[in-house]
Amino acid sequence: MPPCRRSASGYRGVRQRPNAGFYVEIRSGDLRLSLDTYDTAHEAARAFDAAAWRLGRPRLQMNFPDVRTLQHALDLAPPPRLNSAQDRADHTALQRRLLVAQEDERVMAEWRRRHPEDVAYEQEYWERRREEDTRRRREERLDRRRRKALACA
Repeated sequence: MPPCRRSASGYRGVRQRPNAGFYVEIRSGDLRLSLDTYDTAHEAARAFDAAAWRLGRPRLQMNFPDVRTLQHALDLAPPPRLNSAQDRADHTALQRRLLVAQEDERVMAEWRRRHPEDVAYEQEYWERRREEDTRRRREERLDRRRRKALACA
């Protein structure tokens, strides 16, 4: 069996997220066990090893082969994250904002369907604005060039 590739984080089972967090997941055939997201790759790798010990994986499939027992792996693993009341309140607020945004999109789609003439007028307006802005920028650039040529002369 070929050796398991290491991810970009340098640790087995640890993937870097776009928000600079590190995500841990254990895969074995059809089994896919998601653990959590951690601040550093090292913490994530320690959590991976603790879970791998619990699943009875061989030490060759772990990130830190110097760990000799399950208890040692658990001692080195970061503590589990606690969700506080503030975390739950923030999540609820974000969910509410998402629902409002989705409702706004639905209402705007309905409005566009019912009033195509207003949509056409709005598109014409923005096209005119773009053209006017382009014309104004060209005139300002030409004016600056004229003043610079006059100052140099």
